[in-house]
Amino acid sequence: MTIDINTKTDFLGSSAANWELDRIVQELRSARNDWRNQRGRSREPGLRELPSRDALQNIIRDLCGALFPMRLGPQELREETEDYYVGHTLDAALNELLQQVQLELSYAARQQGSVVSEATQKHQAQQIVRLFASALPGLRRILDVDIQAAFQGDPAARSVDEVLLCYPGVLAIIHHRLAHSLYKLGVPLLARIVAELAHSLTGIDIHPGADIGSGFFIDHGTGVVIGETAVIGERVRIYQAVTLGAKTFPAEENGALKKGLPRHPIVEDDVVIYAGATVLGRITIGKGSTIGGNVWLTRSVPSGSSITQASSRNLFPQEAPV
Repeated sequence: MTIDINTKTDFLGSSAANWELDRIVQELRSARNDWRNQRGRSREPGLRELPSRDALQNIIRDLCGALFPMRLGPQELREETEDYYVGHTLDAALNELLQQVQLELSYAARQQGSVVSEATQKHQAQQIVRLFASALPGLRRILDVDIQAAFQGDPAARSVDEVLLCYPGVLAIIHHRLAHSLYKLGVPLLARIVAELAHSLTGIDIHPGADIGSGFFIDHGTGVVIGETAVIGERVRIYQAVTLGAKTFPAEENGALKKGLPRHPIVEDDVVIYAGATVLGRITIGKGSTIGGNVWLTRSVPSGSSITQASSRNLFPQEAPV
């Protein structure tokens, strides 16, 4: 059923009495107004101002096709028309992204009580999208290293094409690389939506703020959580249900949590973290270390460490899951 939202008509019809829709619509309006009044947002703009999850889903689909045209592009694509497809697809995707960036900038300005001209916002949005577009070739090269790492790290993988088409960890890292680029360019809401699209599809939850080096491989992946301020080096491999999380959450005097503080682990190059491990706090996992399955770790470990449940109990007897 399609309703023209721009036309005020009696959409309740003769069945309204069966569902008491008049009363429900009025109560929903009252609930919306209460929420807006509590947050000082009693005067909403005439049109929806927030970015669209559906629009971003289409943008990311097109960007994936432009990055990997013969594997993630349309079935009928031929190599001789690759460049035309990539150019046409990028033009459409970036123009749509421009609109979404403008929406976030406008929303952010209103939230902060700033007065920014439409021309200034449009210029800022164009700069952001231009920089994002310029980063795509480098991002593709990093993703090639990620895909190769997945192929080499899984004996069940038959080809890099299988890895790209099938592996949830690869899908999640493609989304993350795109989301992280948006995050660094100052549109964190768009970045978070892109990250949550991947989370919904794969069960892998990577905050777009996490800084992840190349050659990153998530095997299986379900239940992986990587926090906003995590820093991950080169050639790191993690397995399902691994958490790189925060241990404590400092609060302001009024009880509100402090935002943006470094609170997630630093994982150096060539580390392997096996399934179910929980690594918490701003600690460092030294280069070349191995963290065994189901380990609970809240202390830094030096390079070359091999931490199992038994060794963890011996090294840090005071640590216990909470």
